[in-house]
Amino acid sequence: MKFPGQRKSKHYFPVDRRDPLLSQNAALADRGKAYVVGIDQTLVDIEAHVDRAFLERYGLSCGHSVVISDEVAERVYDELKSNDMVVSEFAGGTIGNTMHNYSVLADSHSILLGVMSQDIRIGSYAYRYLCNTSSRVNLDYLQPVAGPIGRCFTFITEGGERSFGINAGKMDHLDVAHIPEAIIKEASALVITAYLVRGEDGTPMKEAAMAAVRYAREAGVPVVLTLGTRFVIESDPQWWRDFISENVTVLAMNEEEGEALTGFADPLAAADKALDWADMVLCTAGPVGLYMAAYTDDDHKRQTSLPLLPGVIPEFNMYEFSRPMMRRRCRKPLRIYSHIAPYMGGPEKIKNTNGAGDGALSALLHDMVANAYHRSAVPNSAKHMADFLTYSSLAQVCKYANRVSYEVLAQSSPRLSRGLPEKEDSLEEVYWER
Repeated sequence: MKFPGQRKSKHYFPVDRRDPLLSQNAALADRGKAYVVGIDQTLVDIEAHVDRAFLERYGLSCGHSVVISDEVAERVYDELKSNDMVVSEFAGGTIGNTMHNYSVLADSHSILLGVMSQDIRIGSYAYRYLCNTSSRVNLDYLQPVAGPIGRCFTFITEGGERSFGINAGKMDHLDVAHIPEAIIKEASALVITAYLVRGEDGTPMKEAAMAAVRYAREAGVPVVLTLGTRFVIESDPQWWRDFISENVTVLAMNEEEGEALTGFADPLAAADKALDWADMVLCTAGPVGLYMAAYTDDDHKRQTSLPLLPGVIPEFNMYEFSRPMMRRRCRKPLRIYSHIAPYMGGPEKIKNTNGAGDGALSALLHDMVANAYHRSAVPNSAKHMADFLTYSSLAQVCKYANRVSYEVLAQSSPRLSRGLPEKEDSLEEVYWER
C-alpha cells in the first residue's frame, strides 16, 4: 500500500527498501487484510449531443430530469450509439467512484458490492462500467442480474442546455444474500451512501445496506456515510440524525447537504453540529474549500504551528495537528477542526464538478486504511499509542483530500486515471511549498 501524506517518513515501507528487521514480523503477513468495502447503485453516466426533436420523440423535457423506463432507455441508447451521438460514457455512482479513486491512490485493493448485468456485450454500458473501474477494485462479489444496471443520460442540446433521463434498471436489486458478512467484518471501513438506505419500496437494496451496516457495527468496523444530495436529507432530517447517531463513524457531505441535516448554512457550523452524531466529518464547500471536524483525546491534542483562523468558532484550527479518534475511545473528548482553501486557487478551468467530493472522501479513506495497515504491521509503534482513526493529523488529511478533489475538478471524468504525481512523494517538501 502507498502511504498518504509525508511518504518519506520512517513509517513508510518502500517495496525495494523494506527494513530487514520489520520483514521478519509475522504480522506483515496479514497486511492484505487492510481494505475498504463499498456498496453502490451501479450506474453509467452517458453524455450525448442531441437536438430538440430527439427529446420530443422520447418524451423528455428540455432542461429537466425525467425518469424513463427500461424500454425507452434501450431505444434511446441504441439510437445514440448507431448515430455516433455519444460524447462520453463513464462508470458512475458515488461509492463506485470512491472505491476506484481509493484503489488508484493507495495502489491497494477495495471491494465493491452491487449488481451487474449477467449478459455483457462488448461496447455496452455495463462493459464500459467494467472498463472504467480500476483493476484493484474487486468486483467478484457483484450480484448478477438479468437486466441493465442504472443509466443516467445527459442530453446536450444546441446552446449547451442540459436535459437528463434517469433509468434505474436493476441497480436497486442487491439482496441480503449477496452481502458477505465475513468480508465486511474483516474490513477497515464500510462505505455507503444515503441513496441506499432510503431506496424505493419493493426493492431489496435498503435491507441489504442495513444488513451490511449491522455486520460492520458488530465487528467494530467504521461505517462511512456520504449524503449524496440535499433533497434526500431535507425530506426527513431527524430520521438521518438518528441514523447517523446510531450507525455512522465518518460523515461526508457538502455545504448544502450539511445545511439540510443541521440547519446551519455555514459549513464550519454544520460540521461542528454534525459531531453531535458522528465521530468525524468531511464537508466540502465549493470555492470556499474544505472543512474537517473530529474528536481527539485531550491527552493527545497537538497545537497547530499555522496561523489561527477566524470563523463561527474563533481560532477553530488550534488543534488541527491532532489525530482523530472515535468519541467513545477518548477519556476526555476534545473537538478539533481544520480548513483548507482550494489547492492553488482551484483549476484554471473546471472541467467537471461531478465527483470532487467523492475524490476527497477517497483520500480520507486512504488515510484511514493506511492506519489500519500500519497497526497490523507494527502494532507496537508509537503511532498507535491510542486508538486513532487516521494515520495522519486532521490538517494533513484535509490537505490530502483537497489535493485529490482538485485533480478530479481538473479532468473530465469523476474517476482518477492515475495517482498523484510521483514528485509529490512528500506533500510537505514539494506540494505545499509551491
